[in-house]
Amino acid sequence: MSKKTNTLFFILGGTVFNVLITVLFFLIFMAIYIRFIYPALPEDSAAWALPVIFVVSIAASFFVYRQAVKMVTKKVDMEKYFDPIFGRRPPPRKPE
Repeated sequence: MSKKTNTLFFILGGTVFNVLITVLFFLIFMAIYIRFIYPALPEDSAAWALPVIFVVSIAASFFVYRQAVKMVTKKVDMEKYFDPIFGRRPPPRKPE
């Protein structure tokens, strides 16, 4: 496969991974809310819970995704297998 194809699959795989992690966190946080927090709060607080849980799920999935990408970049030479998305990197500057 070419570098462009590898890059496309990497981006698609990362997107699917991020969406699945977001859904997983949303379900976990929603279950925690329903089981432990909802009975202790007044009923009108439920209207605020869904957006808060959604935003927290996105933040948590972003953190997990960043850690996963860091692990992958440590193990894989990205320039060898993937094509740059936004153009080539400038060569490193030589110390003067």
